[in-house]
Amino acid sequence: THTLSLSLYLSPPLLKVPRCIQQCQEAGIIVRMVTGDNIDTARAIALKCGIISEDHGKDKDRVMDGKEFNRRIREREEVSQQLFDRMWPRLRVLARSSPEDKHTLVDHIIRSKLSKNREVVAVTGDGTNDGPALKRADVGFAMGIAGTDVAKEACDIILTDDNFASIVKAVKWGRNVYDSISKFLQFQLTVNVVAVSITIISAFTITDSPLRAIQMLWVNLIMDTLASLALATENPTDDLLKRRPYGRTKALISRHMWLFIIGHSIYQLTTLLVLVFAGAQLFDIQTGIGRELRATPTQHFTVVFNAFVFMQLFNEINARKIHGERNVFDKIWTNWIFLSVMIVQTSVQIIIVQFGSVIFGTAELGWDLWMWCVFLGSLELVVNQLLLLIPVNKLPLKKLKLWKSKEEVDTYEQPYDPDENTRAQVLWMKSLRRIQTQIRVVNAFRSTLESGHLLHVSMLPTLQETPRPGRYQSNQTIEGRVTSV
Repeated sequence: THTLSLSLYLSPPLLKVPRCIQQCQEAGIIVRMVTGDNIDTARAIALKCGIISEDHGKDKDRVMDGKEFNRRIREREEVSQQLFDRMWPRLRVLARSSPEDKHTLVDHIIRSKLSKNREVVAVTGDGTNDGPALKRADVGFAMGIAGTDVAKEACDIILTDDNFASIVKAVKWGRNVYDSISKFLQFQLTVNVVAVSITIISAFTITDSPLRAIQMLWVNLIMDTLASLALATENPTDDLLKRRPYGRTKALISRHMWLFIIGHSIYQLTTLLVLVFAGAQLFDIQTGIGRELRATPTQHFTVVFNAFVFMQLFNEINARKIHGERNVFDKIWTNWIFLSVMIVQTSVQIIIVQFGSVIFGTAELGWDLWMWCVFLGSLELVVNQLLLLIPVNKLPLKKLKLWKSKEEVDTYEQPYDPDENTRAQVLWMKSLRRIQTQIRVVNAFRSTLESGHLLHVSMLPTLQETPRPGRYQSNQTIEGRVTSV
């Protein structure tokens, strides 16, 4: 006799995976595990990783195998979207699954209309049999080390380290890019609205513009190049994963952004108009209204230009937040690019005003006028805090045709949950399934009698459901199902 030694090594889940799955769940992302392993093994791993809880471990609606999965979603060997929609919102673990099962799950979740916004489905895989599911998904992640060429060809993103944590990073960076675009957009629109408005109003009232063409080029440089560099270089943080994802129908410009744009534009435009029409009297300086085009630049219009620029510089700090956060200085000291851009913009503005009279058409300002310009610019921080006191839901944006989205900024429509059905709907569905089962049994018995020539077909009447008075009458539907079986 020979003694046979058998060593079994179970590779435990990576230590970071449970934490990553928890982050996904906090971010509104539902994690489902689809595997070819035994259902007991799959359940144990799902419990270890946090995909399901102890209370849900024995729930047959949350953990099932491929055979049960197909039994629930198929009707006459065809996948029924209606049956599928009853099952998939609660499903978390699918064991003993085939490549067809994976593709069916992904395909019909995407097709489902239970939510107003179609679900965004991401799939990870490394094998050849994962190719169809990776191809069908909205976002396919393939393993770069263990993944096959077929999986890499079918995917959208290749994980070079084969780590689930990289998916969390991808989500974090994706949300960060979206937020960066929103930050720059609200800042740019504010500058555009104010610059265009002050130019048009001045042209009609004083037949002149307080902002010269060369000055507008510098403002445009602040607005486009330097501002985008400052606002788009914020590194993603874990706070991005603590809110729900944006819906598909969410407007690019949210309610908070509209409040930001409209509120700051009103303040800036009001301040600049006061400086244009009453600035010379307020500061006791020579007026710039009515002077010839080639006349010596005045401190009057220089103050207007300088105040306008400093309002944009301080508003650039406000633009770092797009969801109504009050602390606009949060983590600003860790973003050295933003700080560097602010220093460069301020330094260049000082040089332009004090030493750029020939090129930029400015007049040198005294320290008192400089303090007023900086003060008016710094009031942007106060205005921003006051705007946050206004409830965004009460803004008449729909009446102004500025809002077409049905969602709020941070809303996310949760998947359909059959537990939320009313009692009447549940009872109706149960009774309908009971009737369908009875019909199949009778027709199967009839088919057996016909095949065995034990009874003539004409002796067995066609089964029809007698309609009953009430809200639901499905005689035609049930009869059609009987005759087609």
